[in-house]
Amino acid sequence: MKTYKENNSIKFWSEEERPREKLLLKGKSVLTNAELLAILLGSGTATLSAVEVSRQLLQEATDNLIELSKMTVTDLQKIKGVGEAKAITIVSALELGKRRRSEEALQRRKITNSKDAFEYMQITLSDTHYESFWILLLNRANRILKPVKISEGGMTGTVADPKRIFKTAIDAKAASIVLCHNHPSGSVKPSDADIKLTQKLKNSGEILQLPVIDHLIMGDNKYYSFADEGMF
Repeated sequence: MKTYKENNSIKFWSEEERPREKLLLKGKSVLTNAELLAILLGSGTATLSAVEVSRQLLQEATDNLIELSKMTVTDLQKIKGVGEAKAITIVSALELGKRRRSEEALQRRKITNSKDAFEYMQITLSDTHYESFWILLLNRANRILKPVKISEGGMTGTVADPKRIFKTAIDAKAASIVLCHNHPSGSVKPSDADIKLTQKLKNSGEILQLPVIDHLIMGDNKYYSFADEGMF
């Protein structure tokens, strides 16, 4: 009869059950998030396997990898079985994933619809706990010249100065602008203030012949597009 340690330790599992061996035998896509995290951890505790520690980590992040990526080294170390070295490994792996997405987005620098703009800006805004307002500056071919942060506020709001927005766009010789800001709460429903600001900036852009072609509100892997909703 196996001891508790033998039942608990990954090294006593069958090869097809162990995360590393499972990846080699069946490929990375069949592993659960917990199993992939367990490979990063390498080991568990005296009473928990690496997979069980990983499940606790994911539970702390509401089973959401975006939320997990927002956790700091200190946050991760609050989970039993995760020391500084393991926490640093997890943070580093998630940052590599973020940078990979960033490089993919850079290869698709042309903005043809709201989804393109969302995927480009999500890399920047997905991990932030504070509301910030950005603009994407586009050339005549709708290719991104550069993203520019206009302001950063608190948990519930930030200020978007129209004069700074259009001066920044004019100085960069932009042909058009996409507005973008995040809601840390996760809700993407526009507030009355969001609607009024969007209309004000849209009207100002028409006067300056520097069109604002969309405004995205982003939160928790989803977004609201004013253009898609017929407000442009």
